[in-house]
Amino acid sequence: MQGRPHVTAGPEPQVVPLVDAQEVRFWMEKAVDGVAGSPEIQRDTCLHLGRLRDFLQGLLKHIHNMSSTTDAMLRLPFLGQLLGRFCWMPHVTADAVCRRLLLQSMWSLYSDKPGSPLETKANQWIRSVLCQLATEDEDTVTQILVKHATVTPKQYHLKVLRELVSLLSEEVGRSCSSLSKPSHRCSCDTLLAVSETCIPLVTCPEAAPLIGAMLQRTATCVRATLSQDFLDAVSNAYLRDGLYLENEAVMSLWCHSLPSLEEAVMSLLDCVLSSACPTLHIIEQQLEHSVLPKACAQHCSLFLIVNDIFRFLLQQVEGHQSILSVVHSFTCCFLRELALLQPQKRAPMKTFFPNTPQQLLQPMVVLPTEMPPEAWKDHLTWIVHSLQRLTEDEEESDEDTGTSRGQRVVFEAWLMLVQCAHWVEVAVQLLVSPGPQDHELLLWLLTFYHYPTNRGHHRTLQLARVRQAWGHTRSLFLNPSPLATSEPLQSLVELLSLPAQPRLLAPGLVLSILLNMAVLSEEPIGRVSEVVQTVVQRCGLVTEAVCVLSSVELGLQGEGRSSSHANQGQLRIRTLRDALTHTALETC
Repeated sequence: MQGRPHVTAGPEPQVVPLVDAQEVRFWMEKAVDGVAGSPEIQRDTCLHLGRLRDFLQGLLKHIHNMSSTTDAMLRLPFLGQLLGRFCWMPHVTADAVCRRLLLQSMWSLYSDKPGSPLETKANQWIRSVLCQLATEDEDTVTQILVKHATVTPKQYHLKVLRELVSLLSEEVGRSCSSLSKPSHRCSCDTLLAVSETCIPLVTCPEAAPLIGAMLQRTATCVRATLSQDFLDAVSNAYLRDGLYLENEAVMSLWCHSLPSLEEAVMSLLDCVLSSACPTLHIIEQQLEHSVLPKACAQHCSLFLIVNDIFRFLLQQVEGHQSILSVVHSFTCCFLRELALLQPQKRAPMKTFFPNTPQQLLQPMVVLPTEMPPEAWKDHLTWIVHSLQRLTEDEEESDEDTGTSRGQRVVFEAWLMLVQCAHWVEVAVQLLVSPGPQDHELLLWLLTFYHYPTNRGHHRTLQLARVRQAWGHTRSLFLNPSPLATSEPLQSLVELLSLPAQPRLLAPGLVLSILLNMAVLSEEPIGRVSEVVQTVVQRCGLVTEAVCVLSSVELGLQGEGRSSSHANQGQLRIRTLRDALTHTALETC
């Protein structure tokens, strides 16, 4: 901070007709004598604070009507000396109204893009004065505050900071249409400067309203820009819980800064994947804490970016069950938030999913709870037939053209199936339910979900292995023979114990069939629990089984069946969870 300016008696300032000459002379004398330390003048100034407020308010009005700082200094040549001296008088700055008017005047004189040496020098001086107001010498402040016995020095500095934030918030809130004359300066000129000024304050709770106001400022003017350093600082503070922002401000931050949005998505994934095998309950909790689903529902551009991040991850780690679960849970939360919007504010569904085969889009996004359970079978049959036609077209397209166009279409269809995996959950439930079912169609859908690509033309072999696993699982539950000599058990364990590369049977697929059958079957829970414990323990999949059981539980809660059926399933899930927990403890 620069030292106190040297005050010398100079010639009487030239006053233009805009301001009364006698009033200027009166206050200039008070300012010169007050800075010099005359106690009488200081007391006299305190007695005239009401008159000073009116005078400063008139000056501020004149400043707002100027086209530039240079114009203001030329037409009001006494302005800099007078404002500067008042800012150095604690008896003046201790008054909330006077301090606010001084801060507003200073900020109105700040030039976002200095057009002359005068404006550059003025900017330097203004920054020095603002710094002095916020960090005034504590001894000086203490003397004046103790004398008046109103506030402590810390309270004074916080009050100054709040005043500064308040006036800058008002400045940010002034739109271009608030200009009374075309020649007046656009208020957007100051937005960039305000954002740069606020970089050191992003972790101050007092600055949060100003930061939110700047982020939500509608960019109706090409001059309404924010500093990238400011956006980076706000993003870092928000992600590290060092800054609280309202939901609308967070959404605006992501609209302004794509790196901030990408960091938020990766932070969400890190939180979820930091667990060895996160359950859907953990994923749901993380998503509830995040504003991402709501932001994506209200801003289609944000959803497309988030979806691209998920698309890239799934291309890299095709069979990572935790990422599949995150994508599905996120999409469910997004669809719920989208449904809450008023129709006129809701973008068409095809705008959010432009790459999805359009014949699949609406059937996929509809929830099972939105139709009667007896309609699920026909609905899934239509979905599977559509997917099968796409895979057939994929092979023909690749053979005819030698390109991957067909593969891209199939990948987008699979991505939609991952996002709307509630239909995969329904398929497993139907597969293990009693009564006539088209098992081949359901098994094909499960195979496609876990193996979307036809690398090496193994799709037929993959389906055959899944069919074997389903048959062995059914035999385990229906055959009362001892497990120690059970051939289906040994065959199932061998399928699950295939080498990881190339693994032709996803553990998640078999565990999903096994645990859904354990929950939905009519077999005694004792026998069911013994089968589950034996399989997962021999295959070393206890942790994975706990995660899959969490998915089964959530699916049962939202499947839309009778409450008695759901209650029975919950009891069996509780018994199975206890058994798996016991098995995990034994393994440790």
